[in-house]
Amino acid sequence: MTYAELLEVFWAAHNPTSRSWSRQYKTAVFYHNEEQKRLAAATRERVAAQVRSHVYTEVLPASTFTLAEGYHQKYYLRQHRELLRAFTTKFPEAEELVASTAVARVNGYLAGHGSAEQLAREIDGLGMSPSGRLALQKRVGQRGRY
Repeated sequence: MTYAELLEVFWAAHNPTSRSWSRQYKTAVFYHNEEQKRLAAATRERVAAQVRSHVYTEVLPASTFTLAEGYHQKYYLRQHRELLRAFTTKFPEAEELVASTAVARVNGYLAGHGSAEQLAREIDGLGMSPSGRLALQKRVGQRGRY
């Protein structure tokens, strides 16, 4: 995914007009070079024009990255004990669980991102048990019925 594509996902995934209630929860776009800075600023301006409101999301240079506290990691997966248990068996160390792309994908589906069709295309690569697959497919499929 390109930086420009990531920006599109980012802007669609949060409310840029909402103020963060503390520094640790602020929303920001981070850039590594001048081209990324230009793209981030341009998309921020475009979003501000679309929403016709002040955008509180900041555009900042990337620096040291610090992981969120453990209870914030894979938040949506933590709400589904059966699925979490299956992944913690596969990834017994917290660092492994956090670093897993498959776990991140499942967490995203549980958060409401991705369709049943997208899940069907990639579920074989997620390394899930048959019962875990069924539970995730049911959860993602039910979203479209409301």
